[in-house]
Amino acid sequence: MSVEFPTLSGVVTAVRNVSFEIGREKVGIIGESGSGKSTTGRAIMRLEPSTAIIKADRLRFEDVDLLKASEADMRTIRGRRISMILQDPKYSLNPVMTVGEQIAETVILHERVSKRQARERTLAMLERVNIREPQRVFDLYPHEVSGGMGQRIMISMMLISSPQLIIADEPTSALDVTVRQQVLSILDDLITERNIGLVFISHDLNLVKSFCDRVIIMYSGRIVETIEASKLDQARHPYTRGLLEALPSLDRPRDRLEVLKRDPSWVEV
Repeated sequence: MSVEFPTLSGVVTAVRNVSFEIGREKVGIIGESGSGKSTTGRAIMRLEPSTAIIKADRLRFEDVDLLKASEADMRTIRGRRISMILQDPKYSLNPVMTVGEQIAETVILHERVSKRQARERTLAMLERVNIREPQRVFDLYPHEVSGGMGQRIMISMMLISSPQLIIADEPTSALDVTVRQQVLSILDDLITERNIGLVFISHDLNLVKSFCDRVIIMYSGRIVETIEASKLDQARHPYTRGLLEALPSLDRPRDRLEVLKRDPSWVEV
């Protein structure tokens, strides 16, 4: 798959010839800002701007050809079969609707249930993600909840319709370490419980190594390496090695961290 954006100075290729498959597993995508991670995730859901050009030999989700699917078809897939958890709930949630209404709306739209049934399912889902007093939280607005609670609410919204695939774009980067671990633990439990596939987009190599099953490393819009998460320290590509060497370590303290040295040949992969 390639993703191109027309500009005044010509066509810019943000993602070039990436190819991978995802099953019922947790797959991490890592790389620097601008490497094409988020663009790849949004292209799968067809959420790129209308000017974007998505090219692929095959872009298939289960029985659906995503390239040929109409926008009406995609609306039935988004949220119901593929969900996306975004980075910061402050900017992702509707500020003029209560969080409960926003979660319930997903069920009403996709499953055509009554408002009462949607409310009951929403309260059960809020309780499932360890939110205390779900009845009270249901009637709160996004600005009235903390970052950690907001991210749990986002997880509730994305999982309430039991999708088969979740794309999580930096879902914990705005959280402190303690809250991040709580949110990841909840997400991990729900994914395992419901047998869901996960694309986990992140800058945090250590987090991806401990949380995911497999890791895809992207550089300049290309995939340079794919490796089992548990074997990330054994990665061979110089770009991956450079990212690992740039990480501070309590076990191997150094006065000076390595600076990533780039090679023009990497963009030819």
